[in-house]
Amino acid sequence: MSFVAGGIGAGLAVIGAGIGIGKIGGSAMEAIARQPEAYSKIQTAMLIAAALVEGVALFAVVVALIAK
Repeated sequence: MSFVAGGIGAGLAVIGAGIGIGKIGGSAMEAIARQPEAYSKIQTAMLIAAALVEGVALFAVVVALIAK
C-alpha cells in the first residue's frame, strides 16, 4: 500500500509542476505579445520561476518516493 501512496504522491507533484510551468509559460507569452520590447526581462523572469517550480517538484517527488 505504501508503494501506491508514494506513486500517487509523486504523480501529483509532477502534474502540479506541469500545470504550474504551463501557466508560467502561457502568461509569459501573453506578456511578450503585449510588450515585445520587454522580451528579455520577461524571459529571464519566466526561466527563474520555472526553475523554482521544477526544483520544488523534484523535492516533492523525492520525498514521496522516500516516504514509501
